[in-house]
Amino acid sequence: MKKLLLISAATLIVSTSTFAGDYLTNTNQHAAFLRMAARGASIDVDGVYSNPAGLAFLPKNGFHLSLTGQSAYQTREIAATSGLWTLDGQETTQNYKGTASAPFIPSFHGVYKDDKWAISASFAVTGGGGKASFDNGLPMFNALAIGMLYQQQITPDKYTINTAMDGKQYIYGVQLGLTYRINDWLGVFAGGRMNYVKSGYEGYLTATFKKDIPQMGGMDIANLALDCDQSGWGITPIIGIDAKLGKWNFGAKYEFITNLNIENQTHKLEAPEAVPAEVLKPYANGEQTPSDIPAMLSVAAGYEILPNLRASVEYHFFDDKHAGMLNDRQKTLTHGTHEYLAGLEWDIIKELTISGGFQKTSYGLSDEFQTDTSFYCSSYSLGFGARINFNAAWSIDVAYFWTNYDDYTKTLANYNSTGMKGTDVYSRTNKVFGLSLNYHF
Repeated sequence: MKKLLLISAATLIVSTSTFAGDYLTNTNQHAAFLRMAARGASIDVDGVYSNPAGLAFLPKNGFHLSLTGQSAYQTREIAATSGLWTLDGQETTQNYKGTASAPFIPSFHGVYKDDKWAISASFAVTGGGGKASFDNGLPMFNALAIGMLYQQQITPDKYTINTAMDGKQYIYGVQLGLTYRINDWLGVFAGGRMNYVKSGYEGYLTATFKKDIPQMGGMDIANLALDCDQSGWGITPIIGIDAKLGKWNFGAKYEFITNLNIENQTHKLEAPEAVPAEVLKPYANGEQTPSDIPAMLSVAAGYEILPNLRASVEYHFFDDKHAGMLNDRQKTLTHGTHEYLAGLEWDIIKELTISGGFQKTSYGLSDEFQTDTSFYCSSYSLGFGARINFNAAWSIDVAYFWTNYDDYTKTLANYNSTGMKGTDVYSRTNKVFGLSLNYHF
């Protein structure tokens, strides 16, 4: 095959690999986060994740348990503009839409507190958490096919392309830790989380002559296929500190980097024979890919404005630039991820608390980092909800969390390695519903 075909095939395979090494770290482990956002200074059962050192100041000894279920729905869209799609001298735009859904994301938080000591445990989907489906494929798939066929002097008016791409990813985390109250105002925490990654990716591309083409109508021209599962595990050490000073509470948590490789279980990988072996190597069965979970710092302050009115602010930093990815993709980021959060909750009556929160997320994105299979958009989010106290033992949290994303525009002089200009506009939507059932005894 000619050079363009080789380059295009390499682009397909390598770009898909980056999707396999892409993590979304979830901080919404409890409905209390969804309804208020800034929970880093929480002294409650959700502090098992958000502020584990604060568990030292839980007002009651005994067991504190919480079971959470969330439903998350997201769209991912790419508006791809290039003269490549028709090769008639005119630029046109093709729209690609993917849907991602996770109808039920479970998590569990548990604490046993005895005076100055508290032991805590949790199970949650700490990253990923759903399946994304692009039923009409991705721009890089179509660019690959058009580049291949153009080398054979076959123009877009003579064929149709059918493509699709599915991807799913879950990071299951089991956390265990110990909290100790040093004195009346200071608590500390040490623990860790074991993370198990399970991912799966399946895609295909088929180019077929249109039925009205003499002698060749309906015949396949090009076929590509990928079916690969990936898995791996790693340990996250976690430390925390909490200072309770009158009406103020300050909480901080640091999660160390998780060194993690994911291993391929490849069921199908079909590509043209002329593609070099080194291009196919990242998807060979048994091949391992670096996919670190970044270190994360959380600092927060909470203030009791009135006995029934509380406010909090929080900051997160994810050190993405030093978390290993395939081909050192993380080095193309301009900075790590910054998150700014604020929340307010009001006890209207003894049985009912309402709350709202805000979160702004800023990624250090670059054109080199963004790919069709793995793209991010900076955003802001709004959450609101309520806690209902049935009695001294039972309560529930209900919440809705909505995210508005900034569009990201990527302009290339060499669009998908085809030698033509092109522009991709990446956009996303997201909404999450959450319910937590809390019990103390």
